[in-house]
Amino acid sequence: MQDKIISAQNVEFHYTNEFEEDAPVKQVLKGVSLDIKKGEFTAVLGHNGSGKSTIAKHMNAVLLPCGGKVYVEGIDTADEERIFDIRQRVGMVFQNPDNQIVATIVEEDVAFALENLGVPPDEMRKRVDDALKSVGMYEYREHSPHQLSGGQKQRVAIAGIIAMRPDCIVLDEPTAMLDPKGRSEVLKTIRQLNRDFGVTIVLITHYMDEAAQADRIVVMDNGVILMDDVPREVFANVELMKKIGLDVPQVTELMYLLEESGLPTDTHIIDEEECTEALLKILKATPHN
Repeated sequence: MQDKIISAQNVEFHYTNEFEEDAPVKQVLKGVSLDIKKGEFTAVLGHNGSGKSTIAKHMNAVLLPCGGKVYVEGIDTADEERIFDIRQRVGMVFQNPDNQIVATIVEEDVAFALENLGVPPDEMRKRVDDALKSVGMYEYREHSPHQLSGGQKQRVAIAGIIAMRPDCIVLDEPTAMLDPKGRSEVLKTIRQLNRDFGVTIVLITHYMDEAAQADRIVVMDNGVILMDDVPREVFANVELMKKIGLDVPQVTELMYLLEESGLPTDTHIIDEEECTEALLKILKATPHN
């Protein structure tokens, strides 16, 4: 059984300026190698210009490598004849849901790609209903997408991808334009798809609390992978993260500051419950005058 769903091998990529022949080439990816396993929830972090969105767009052949190779379930993304197969296996959700919504009724929007694929009506009906239920939007199926909140629109966009039955969904900063409620709705949907339906998730994000919920975090900087580990280990590198312009979860930073002030703490803490327990231990161990 193929364990890897996506395999990037020594990928290089640069943008060229079509209008200026002598303009310097901007190298965005510098020999990136990255495997994504089936069923995994991977978050990719990095400041603007680090290459995180560029590598994401290589995962379903929106972009093709200038050097190296990307394989999706063994298919070379540079094989133009297999582009349809690749995009059936790896779906992509972008930052702005308005750019992905094409119909005036929610269920029609989710059905749009299936109609293009020639999916039979009965099967289409089932897939659309299942997809909308899986993102908690079934009751809005006859609404206009333009009357929905940002979070609801993004969940409809995700439903449109789910209806295609991909093995993997790559989400490129899907919560960047949403308010906290919308962010929470979308992240809950992503986690449920991964946990309950076994969908492989690659989440490009700049929110540390979102990344903390992943199985694995890949940190990119200046076109290379700087760290690749479980969230606890990545976020424990507080100084390195700050050096490259990234934050860590607030509870991790609190533990780091307490340790810096001389109190024995664990900087591997990434959630509030653990933080509360650690603070209580510190309080109990601290002598009171």
